[in-house]
Amino acid sequence: MKVVIQRVSEAHVKVDGNIVGEIKKGFMLLIGIDEADEKADADWIIQKVLNLRVFADENEKLNLSIKDIAGEILCISQFTLIADYKKGNRPSFIKAAKPDKAIPLFDYFKEEIAKSGLKTESGIFGADMKVSLVNDGPVTIVMDSITKN
Repeated sequence: MKVVIQRVSEAHVKVDGNIVGEIKKGFMLLIGIDEADEKADADWIIQKVLNLRVFADENEKLNLSIKDIAGEILCISQFTLIADYKKGNRPSFIKAAKPDKAIPLFDYFKEEIAKSGLKTESGIFGADMKVSLVNDGPVTIVMDSITKN
Protein backbone atom coordinates (compact mmCIF):
# COMPACT_ATOMS: atom_id res chain seq x y z
CA MET A 1 0.00 0.00 0.00
CA LYS A 2 1.32 3.39 -0.96
CA VAL A 3 0.04 6.60 0.55
CA VAL A 4 0.96 10.16 -0.35
CA ILE A 5 0.35 12.36 2.69
CA GLN A 6 -0.10 16.05 2.04
CA ARG A 7 -0.44 18.46 4.94
CA VAL A 8 -3.17 20.87 3.89
CA SER A 9 -4.90 23.96 5.17
CA GLU A 10 -7.96 22.88 3.16
CA ALA A 11 -8.94 20.29 0.56
CA HIS A 12 -12.02 19.04 -1.23
CA VAL A 13 -12.98 16.52 -3.87
CA LYS A 14 -15.71 16.88 -6.47
CA VAL A 15 -17.55 14.23 -8.50
CA ASP A 16 -19.79 15.43 -11.33
CA GLY A 17 -19.32 19.01 -10.12
CA ASN A 18 -20.53 18.27 -6.58
CA ILE A 19 -18.32 18.34 -3.48
CA VAL A 20 -18.38 14.83 -1.97
CA GLY A 21 -15.64 15.35 0.62
CA GLU A 22 -14.18 18.46 2.22
CA ILE A 23 -11.78 19.22 5.07
CA LYS A 24 -9.98 22.09 6.71
CA LYS A 25 -6.53 21.75 8.35
CA GLY A 26 -5.16 18.22 8.25
CA PHE A 27 -4.11 15.57 5.76
CA MET A 28 -5.18 14.79 2.25
CA LEU A 29 -4.24 11.16 1.60
CA LEU A 30 -3.83 9.59 -1.84
CA ILE A 31 -4.14 5.84 -1.26
CA GLY A 32 -2.89 3.20 -3.70
CA ILE A 33 -3.70 -0.44 -3.00
CA ASP A 34 -1.49 -3.20 -4.40
CA GLU A 35 -2.83 -6.67 -5.20
CA ALA A 36 -0.64 -8.06 -2.38
CA ASP A 37 -1.91 -5.64 0.30
CA GLU A 38 -3.78 -6.87 3.36
CA LYS A 39 -5.35 -5.26 6.43
CA ALA A 40 -1.98 -5.41 8.18
CA ASP A 41 -0.58 -3.04 5.54
CA ALA A 42 -3.45 -0.61 6.13
CA ASP A 43 -3.07 -0.88 9.92
CA TRP A 44 0.65 -0.07 9.74
CA ILE A 45 0.13 2.98 7.55
CA ILE A 46 -2.85 4.20 9.59
CA GLN A 47 -0.76 4.20 12.78
CA LYS A 48 2.07 6.01 11.01
CA VAL A 49 -0.33 8.63 9.59
CA LEU A 50 -2.10 9.27 12.88
CA ASN A 51 1.17 9.64 14.79
CA LEU A 52 3.22 11.46 12.14
CA ARG A 53 4.57 14.63 13.76
CA VAL A 54 4.51 17.25 11.00
CA PHE A 55 2.44 20.02 12.58
CA ALA A 56 4.15 22.93 14.31
CA ASP A 57 4.14 23.33 18.07
CA GLU A 58 4.35 26.66 19.93
CA ASN A 59 8.06 26.86 19.01
CA GLU A 60 7.40 26.25 15.30
CA LYS A 61 8.99 22.78 15.56
CA LEU A 62 7.29 19.88 13.75
CA ASN A 63 6.36 18.06 16.96
CA LEU A 64 2.58 17.63 16.77
CA SER A 65 0.54 14.86 15.17
CA ILE A 66 -2.80 15.22 13.44
CA LYS A 67 -4.39 13.84 16.62
CA ASP A 68 -2.69 16.55 18.69
CA ILE A 69 -4.21 19.32 16.57
CA ALA A 70 -7.61 17.58 16.07
CA GLY A 71 -7.03 17.80 12.32
CA GLU A 72 -9.18 16.41 9.53
CA ILE A 73 -8.45 13.75 6.91
CA LEU A 74 -9.56 13.43 3.28
CA CYS A 75 -8.97 9.95 1.76
CA ILE A 76 -8.74 9.61 -2.02
CA SER A 77 -8.32 6.26 -3.80
CA GLN A 78 -5.46 6.49 -6.29
CA PHE A 79 -4.65 3.27 -8.16
CA THR A 80 -2.06 5.08 -10.28
CA LEU A 81 0.30 5.10 -7.27
CA ILE A 82 0.84 1.41 -8.01
CA ALA A 83 2.18 2.14 -11.50
CA ASP A 84 5.04 0.09 -12.88
CA TYR A 85 7.01 2.45 -15.10
CA LYS A 86 10.23 0.46 -15.57
CA LYS A 87 9.62 -0.60 -19.16
CA GLY A 88 8.65 1.82 -21.88
CA ASN A 89 6.78 5.07 -21.44
CA ARG A 90 3.27 3.81 -20.75
CA PRO A 91 2.86 2.80 -17.12
CA SER A 92 1.35 -0.56 -16.25
CA PHE A 93 -1.23 -0.80 -13.48
CA ILE A 94 -1.38 -4.60 -13.44
CA LYS A 95 -0.24 -4.75 -9.79
CA ALA A 96 -3.01 -2.44 -8.59
CA ALA A 97 -5.66 -4.36 -6.66
CA LYS A 98 -8.87 -5.08 -8.55
CA PRO A 99 -12.04 -3.40 -7.22
CA ASP A 100 -13.30 -6.57 -5.48
CA LYS A 101 -10.22 -6.40 -3.21
CA ALA A 102 -9.40 -2.69 -3.29
CA ILE A 103 -12.85 -1.34 -2.35
CA PRO A 104 -13.16 -3.32 0.92
CA LEU A 105 -9.57 -2.45 1.87
CA PHE A 106 -10.09 1.24 1.05
CA ASP A 107 -13.32 1.22 3.10
CA TYR A 108 -11.50 -0.50 5.96
CA PHE A 109 -8.77 2.17 5.82
CA LYS A 110 -11.32 5.00 6.03
CA GLU A 111 -13.27 3.31 8.85
CA GLU A 112 -10.13 2.72 10.92
CA ILE A 113 -8.99 6.33 10.42
CA ALA A 114 -12.46 7.53 11.49
CA LYS A 115 -12.21 5.45 14.70
CA SER A 116 -9.50 7.90 15.79
CA GLY A 117 -12.28 10.44 16.31
CA LEU A 118 -10.95 12.77 13.63
CA LYS A 119 -13.28 14.09 10.95
CA THR A 120 -12.72 11.76 7.99
CA GLU A 121 -14.05 12.40 4.48
CA SER A 122 -13.39 10.68 1.17
CA GLY A 123 -13.87 10.70 -2.53
CA ILE A 124 -15.78 7.99 -4.38
CA PHE A 125 -13.81 4.90 -5.33
CA GLY A 126 -13.45 4.58 -9.11
CA ALA A 127 -15.13 7.90 -9.87
CA ASP A 128 -13.63 10.64 -12.02
CA MET A 129 -12.65 12.95 -9.17
CA LYS A 130 -11.44 16.53 -9.20
CA VAL A 131 -9.27 17.11 -6.14
CA SER A 132 -8.35 20.59 -4.91
CA LEU A 133 -6.04 21.35 -2.02
CA VAL A 134 -3.87 23.98 -0.47
CA ASN A 135 -0.67 22.18 0.47
CA ASP A 136 0.53 23.67 3.74
CA GLY A 137 4.30 24.09 3.86
CA PRO A 138 4.43 22.36 1.48
CA VAL A 139 4.71 19.14 3.44
CA THR A 140 4.36 15.95 1.40
CA ILE A 141 5.45 12.48 2.54
CA VAL A 142 5.19 9.17 0.69
CA MET A 143 4.73 5.97 2.69
CA ASP A 144 4.89 2.43 1.37
CA SER A 145 3.89 -0.50 3.57
CA ILE A 146 6.57 -2.61 1.87
CA THR A 147 9.04 -0.80 4.15
CA LYS A 148 7.30 -1.90 7.36
CA ASN A 149 9.43 -5.02 7.86
